[in-house]
Amino acid sequence: MADEQVLTTGIARHGGTRLPSVDVDSLNIELKDDEGFLGDRASRSAFRKILERWRKPLRKSGEDPFGDEPSERVSKKTLDAMLIGDDTEASAVVHSAIEEFALELAYVTRRFLKTKAWAKTERIVVGGGFRDSRLGELAIARTEIILKDEKFKVDLHPIRYHPDQAGLIGCLHLAPSWIFEAHDSILAVDIGGTNIRCGVVETRWKKAPDLSKATVWKSELWRHADETPTREAAVEHLVEMLQDLIAEAESEGLKLAPFIGIACPGVINEDGSIEKGAQNLPGNWESSKFNLPASLVEQIPQIGDHDTAIVMHNDGVVQGLSEVPFMQDVERWGVLTIGTGLGNARFTNRRKENGKNAKNGEKNEKDNGEKKAKKSA
Repeated sequence: MADEQVLTTGIARHGGTRLPSVDVDSLNIELKDDEGFLGDRASRSAFRKILERWRKPLRKSGEDPFGDEPSERVSKKTLDAMLIGDDTEASAVVHSAIEEFALELAYVTRRFLKTKAWAKTERIVVGGGFRDSRLGELAIARTEIILKDEKFKVDLHPIRYHPDQAGLIGCLHLAPSWIFEAHDSILAVDIGGTNIRCGVVETRWKKAPDLSKATVWKSELWRHADETPTREAAVEHLVEMLQDLIAEAESEGLKLAPFIGIACPGVINEDGSIEKGAQNLPGNWESSKFNLPASLVEQIPQIGDHDTAIVMHNDGVVQGLSEVPFMQDVERWGVLTIGTGLGNARFTNRRKENGKNAKNGEKNEKDNGEKKAKKSA
């Protein structure tokens, strides 16, 4: 097992704080107040509870526009339609829920910004399934207005890519740049409590070396929650999905890198084991006897003619990494992912092509050159 783990960490450390483009300053901070974990106040279920509260007055008078449908089962598509529909009462209910949720999200974000790890954060991107809706976008925009009114100098934006794609595209930023010079795509895995999604991500590196034009060439989704498999069965299914994608990529002539990036819930240790936070995955993924990267390397030892290398990181971190190309005008930025809970990570850019860091680098090189010249004289 020890040898296998070395194979999986030949490129970078699993769960590492130093990545090719950014330093991960913090992740999965679990802040608390008198009511419990702060993340519970700005989660998907929190919004549903708020929606339920605003429906109660109408339900008592028999005028609930949602009828008998439980709040947790009302789809985002239905809620979005009601925002712009002719039923003003239904629209008012949804707007009221958005406003209250924005206040909660602003409270939680404010607490993050006051921590040492999130100090001087200039921009926050918000991802997760909640963002994939008009109501989510409105809640994010309203939260930004609330924070700016309170004199917080931070911008909030919905994550650029669809949340289903962001977790795959972000895997590109776990890989070193030399991979992109000889290959045009990688394998990416996004593991969640309900689904496992695998994909082939095209780098389009020649068109945009900063990976800003990267795209998901093909992906497969497996709803493991519908089948409640064992941990071993889940890994076997994942291997089959990856092997299918490898075969399809090769048949289409893609130059697939011998690299698999994995986004996974929880705190990921350097050896690829999961310390905590994987309780929603099938089976016990936090066992000291289980190591997903090592298991995958054992069953997919090579991709093409080269040994397989794997890097696994926290899913919130990876989703945030999809924004790296678009964050080069700031130095410190973070990501919040609204889903079952509230994922969070804060980053500091380590290099900028045309920004302050590059200028500082040029200045340091110039100063060093002058020092060497004086020394020689």
